[in-house]
Amino acid sequence: MTTAFVLSGGASLGAIQVGMAAALFDHGIRPDMIVGSSVGAVNGAWLAAERPISGLTELWRSMRARDIFPLYPLAGWRGFSGRSANLVSNSGLRRLLKRNITFAALEDFPIPLSVIVTEVSTGAEVRLRHGPAIEAILASAAIPGIFPPVVIDGRTFLDGGIVNNTPITQAIEAGATDVWVLSTGYSCALPTAPKSAIAMALHGVTLLVQQRLERETALRTYPVPVHLIPPPCPITVTPMDFSQSASLIERARAGTVQWLANGQPHALPLLGHHHPT
Repeated sequence: MTTAFVLSGGASLGAIQVGMAAALFDHGIRPDMIVGSSVGAVNGAWLAAERPISGLTELWRSMRARDIFPLYPLAGWRGFSGRSANLVSNSGLRRLLKRNITFAALEDFPIPLSVIVTEVSTGAEVRLRHGPAIEAILASAAIPGIFPPVVIDGRTFLDGGIVNNTPITQAIEAGATDVWVLSTGYSCALPTAPKSAIAMALHGVTLLVQQRLERETALRTYPVPVHLIPPPCPITVTPMDFSQSASLIERARAGTVQWLANGQPHALPLLGHHHPT
């Protein structure tokens, strides 16, 4: 059996994946391969390096919005005036990756790691399995209009979540025979609307991709077992708010433990099989 962890995007809600992964590890479920998109590529790189989950927990607890989305007035002005393709520099995320990514190339990770990106010129979905790890992860997390696109080998890439935020099929095509989906969910109970342009953009993207995931999994069957771990709800913070990471991690861990104990209700149907009505 080849077990894959599939990690979706969701900006600060990526903390949820840390709690899910911790619960799976405690249950003896570990990946043989990892496929990540956007923030899922960031978390996936840590897991693929076989580093302790406790360290990833501490990293998320220490993160702040200004670390990932450093706001420089000049960059924002250049973006709004058409002089650049982004509002925010990816320098903060690059620094975080340089401090924590211990392998130079994707093919060097002990657990095979793939990251999903979108090719700007064609709109094609691309699964990167080789090449510079930090550049690939930056590309997968390059939220359009917010972060700059990333050029790798002459090709320009953006956030993989645009085309496939939860790359289940990519994991299956790569040889997975057992897929565990660590979705970030979405801000399902905001008390007020996001107040900044970036926060509103991130919220809109997470709503879009989560609804796509729900529609896709409701309509599709898969040739291998796919375990869709339910994210916590209500979530009362936006995808730009890192202040609740510790709470999200603990809620996701407890929820996943309970879900496993209950026998994973509402598992996705296998190809050729149907749930009884």
